[in-house]
Amino acid sequence: MKGMMEVEWFYLACGLYVIAAFVTDVRSMKIPNRLTIPVTAAGFLAHIISGGWEGFLFSAVGFAVGFGVLLLMYMIGAVGAGDVKWFGGMGAWTGLAFGVHVIIYSVLYAGAIGLVILLFRRDSGKRIRGMAGNLAGFFMLGSLKLVNKEKTLKFPFMLAVLPGFISAYFYMTS
Repeated sequence: MKGMMEVEWFYLACGLYVIAAFVTDVRSMKIPNRLTIPVTAAGFLAHIISGGWEGFLFSAVGFAVGFGVLLLMYMIGAVGAGDVKWFGGMGAWTGLAFGVHVIIYSVLYAGAIGLVILLFRRDSGKRIRGMAGNLAGFFMLGSLKLVNKEKTLKFPFMLAVLPGFISAYFYMTS
């Protein structure tokens, strides 16, 4: 069983990871491998040192779920590849339960951000009609392509992940 100080250290380390990814994503709409790969490896290593085999399993399950869920989102065009790798790394640091909470909160924040952006754009009516048409086509199986990459509304996902991470932290630690 990990001590409270040890768990807090893992959240602090992952919080720094969130901030680094936030800065790079806002600046370039990318989260580079030179950030995600070493931080993911460090998460595994930290848990192996602190918990041995159980620590490795904790990291592996967190990584698999974070990476896997975001990979599905990537496949439909909702996030970028850097986000997929980032969530794997976050899961390696914080585990399954916290990772799932961050994903849920982040998706909710992303929806709110997207709605605000959509409402303030000039072509919002056209975009809403296009999304409704795509959704109707999806449900009627006339077209299984739900996302048209040329017409998608894009913003750095880390704009939603940062408040998602903070919300999950306060929810899980209070």
